[in-house]
Amino acid sequence: MRILHTMFRVGDLDRSLAFYSEVLGMRELRRQDFPDGRFTLAFVGYCSEQDGAVLELTHNWDTPGYEQGNAFGHIALEVDDAYAACEQIKARGGKVVREAGPMKHGTTVIAFVEDPDGYKIELIQKKS
Repeated sequence: MRILHTMFRVGDLDRSLAFYSEVLGMRELRRQDFPDGRFTLAFVGYCSEQDGAVLELTHNWDTPGYEQGNAFGHIALEVDDAYAACEQIKARGGKVVREAGPMKHGTTVIAFVEDPDGYKIELIQKKS
């Protein structure tokens, strides 16, 4: 078994695709419209679906937004340099909600950014 993808419901698919591709550097892997169900699925990631887990962005055409529940935490991305990644994300119009720095009670350098729908993405700096 292996993890295939994590699904997020998004209110504006174009805005979300712009964030994940232009701000976080993922690429759109595939997209499919389901007119009878009035929804679109778009898959984004850093590698192919065969090579690793990706994100599924689900856009229900008649739902402009969603309330965030309190059970979901975040997804995590490994980065070479969390400080530089935060600067690049801000320069591309992304929202950093916790600047890079050591985690509380530890030494791992982390940061948090937020996507257009309010989902949190943790940046974890590679250990040297």
